[in-house]
Amino acid sequence: MTTLTAPAAADASMPPGVKVTHARVAASEWAKFFSLRSSYLVLAATVLVMAGFGVLFSGVTANRFSSMSPAELAKYDPTATSLRGVFMAQLTIGVLGVLTVTGEYATGMIRSSVSAAPRRLPLVWAKLIVFGLVSGMVCTASAFGAFFLGQALLNAQHAGTTLAAPGVFRAVLGTGLYLTVVGLIGVALGWIVRHTAGAIATLFGVLLILPPLMSALPDSWGRHINPYLPTNAGQEVLTVHPEPGMLAPWNGFVVFCLYLVLAVAAGAISLRRRDV
Repeated sequence: MTTLTAPAAADASMPPGVKVTHARVAASEWAKFFSLRSSYLVLAATVLVMAGFGVLFSGVTANRFSSMSPAELAKYDPTATSLRGVFMAQLTIGVLGVLTVTGEYATGMIRSSVSAAPRRLPLVWAKLIVFGLVSGMVCTASAFGAFFLGQALLNAQHAGTTLAAPGVFRAVLGTGLYLTVVGLIGVALGWIVRHTAGAIATLFGVLLILPPLMSALPDSWGRHINPYLPTNAGQEVLTVHPEPGMLAPWNGFVVFCLYLVLAVAAGAISLRRRDV
């Protein structure tokens, strides 16, 4: 069995006196992450989606701002307009999170990883830390970049806003945080499902399909359930003006992070108890 022979294999392959540490496992995961072309491509796609959709929606809105109806102006939010790309970016970063794990199962590299770190749990923490750091920096920078590009277009029609406006800085920062947690949930689903297609389908189902399905519930049920759904709770942090009946922005983000904790726990248990 892998769990019995892995420690011996790991000891035999390492020089005398060299131990498996969290820092060395993290360094290995860092090297693996940046050795894959898909990492660069998907991160670049995330940046392009955030910036591209932000410029597109902001440009279109600026073009027609003077002819917008009172009803449209009442619902108009310049911050949300420039951050519209988040709805596509969550898919790209989520897919990258899944591939970070399932790619190793597809190639068989997971056996080498487990042999090098037979306790297994350091693999989970290392992947989460490396992915969280990289995706967090990229997603946050993309959110601020999309915001500034979008506001540059909107300000030409005096329809923009600034980071100093109430709730705006939190919404832009929250966009980067939300996307990072989505990617980390993708990593956790990779450990749980172990197959790329199944993990991606599960992630998309949670993000895109579950909220519309739950909206069909009777109002007496929906108002108690909908605010706590992963997407609904998580996206409150990137909303400048939260909707009535929903969680407060940071409360919603905490609930979203609790879903991440549960997914990571399930993934860690799966890795420890199932053979590779």
